[in-house]
Amino acid sequence: MLDQRFIVAIGRIERALSRIEKSAIAPAAPSDNDLAERHEKLKSETLMAIRDLDKILADAR
Repeated sequence: MLDQRFIVAIGRIERALSRIEKSAIAPAAPSDNDLAERHEKLKSETLMAIRDLDKILADAR
């Protein structure tokens, strides 16, 4: 159970990092109106993944 939660959390982090890498390689055009919205969503997803990892690590102790 703990392993599965850890794997899911790592998967979420990997997906977030993949999106970050893609945006660094090909940044959005200045006319991209939803850039701020996508940035906030990415930050939120990354924060949730980090919190999940914190919970998993705290439960493992």
